[in-house]
Amino acid sequence: MEQYHETILVVEDDVQIRNFICYALKAEGFTCLTAGNAASAMKLLLSSQPDMILLDLGLPDMDGEEILKKVREWSEMPIIIVSARDQDKEKAALLDLGADDYLTKPFSATELMARIRVALRHLYRQGLPRPQSVYRVGGLELDVEKHAAVLDGEPLHLTPMEFSLMSLLIKNAGKVLTSGYILKEVWGAAYDSDTQALRALMAALRRKVEKNPAKPRYIFTEIGIGYRMADE
Repeated sequence: MEQYHETILVVEDDVQIRNFICYALKAEGFTCLTAGNAASAMKLLLSSQPDMILLDLGLPDMDGEEILKKVREWSEMPIIIVSARDQDKEKAALLDLGADDYLTKPFSATELMARIRVALRHLYRQGLPRPQSVYRVGGLELDVEKHAAVLDGEPLHLTPMEFSLMSLLIKNAGKVLTSGYILKEVWGAAYDSDTQALRALMAALRRKVEKNPAKPRYIFTEIGIGYRMADE
C-alpha cells in the first residue's frame, strides 16, 4: 500500500468527525493538523503551511467559504469541502470559488481517501512547487514546517503566538504590514483593533530577537502604520 507524507489540515468543529478523519489520514501515512474554528485554522495555515485542507463550512466563528476565499488569495493548495450541506447550487458556487472537490457528510474513509488521492494527483500533475518552508533574514532563520527558529546559529525559543507573528513578518520581509492586518492574521478578525495586545507581543518578540531593541536589526516600527521585517 502506498504511504503518503503530506500534511493535511482538517478544519471541523465536530470532535467525533474530526477524530474519525484524522484516524483515517494517519493510517495512510498523512500528518494531520486539526482546527475547530476559523481562527485556529488561519493560525495553522500561517505557521505550518499544510499541503491540503479538508474544510467544513459550518464553523462557529466564520463560514468555511470565507476561509476558502482567503486561502485562494495566496495559494493553490488543494481544498476539499466536507459538509452536510447538499444543495447543488451551493456546491457549484464553492467549486467556482476555487474548491477542488465537495464531499457530502456522511462519507466513508474509503471515499475520503479516494478524493484526496485525486486532488493530490492533480496537484503534482500541474507541477506546482511545494510551499517554501525555510525563511532567512540575516542571522535569523525560521523553518515553518519544523516549527523551529534559529538566531545567529543558536536555537530561538518562541511561544506559539510569537512564532505565528514571526512567520507573518518574515514571509513578508521588506513589506510594511499594518497593525490591523497583523492582528487579523495572527489573532483573527475579532481582534483587529486590539493594538495593545499586538504591542505587548511585539515587545516580547523583540526582546528575544534584537540584541538592542532600541536599535533594531530585524523588526522595525512604521509609526502610525504598523511593522516591517528587514529585507533579505
